[in-house]
Amino acid sequence: MKIEILGTGCSKCNKTKEVVEKILKNTGVEAEVVKVEDIETILKYGVMITPAVVIDGEVKSVGKVPNEKDIQKWITE
Repeated sequence: MKIEILGTGCSKCNKTKEVVEKILKNTGVEAEVVKVEDIETILKYGVMITPAVVIDGEVKSVGKVPNEKDIQKWITE
């Protein structure tokens, strides 16, 4: 599983990465977590507002720090 955190380094982007990593640790799910800060790459996903979470190429959340329950659901589907 590949999880991309899209964002240019704002506090919400950093918080999103922290929460995703926490949930992965708590659930024992293995995934590659990548921080994507390149604007062109972010726009290719159609994302105009960050932070965004992309799991295996599918945009799951845009413009907010997702809650832990949602992240856990996404990674265990």
